[in-house]
Amino acid sequence: QVQLAESGGGLVQTGGSLRLSCAASGRTFSLGWFRQAPGKEREFLAAIAPSGRYAYADSVKGRFTISRDNAKNTVYLQMNSLKPEDTAVYYCATGSLLVTYRGRSDVDYWGQGTQVTVSS
Repeated sequence: QVQLAESGGGLVQTGGSLRLSCAASGRTFSLGWFRQAPGKEREFLAAIAPSGRYAYADSVKGRFTISRDNAKNTVYLQMNSLKPEDTAVYYCATGSLLVTYRGRSDVDYWGQGTQVTVSS
C-alpha cells in the first residue's frame, strides 16, 4: 500500500509561483502530477522516474518543473508564471509506467489533492 500526501497549494496572483510537494510512503516507482479543473477531466502534467527520466505535458512545458528526492521519497512541482487557467485541484500520483504513457489508467495510487487557485 502506498500513501501520497500533497502540500503547497494555495492562492496566488497571475504570474506568481507555487511549489507543490508530495511525500510518499511505501515503495513507489515513477511519481507524477495531474490536475483537475471544475467540469474538466483530470489531465497529466508531469512525471519523473527514479532514474530522473521525466515527461511533461505540452501545456506546462517551460513553466512547470518536476523533481524528486529519492532519499525522502518526495516529488516536487515548481510552478512559475501561473495563469488563471492553472486553477485546479492538483493530484500526486505514482505508477510504474507513468513517464512512458502518462495516462490516468497508468496510475496505481493517487493523493488526496491540493487546491491551487490563480487570481486574475
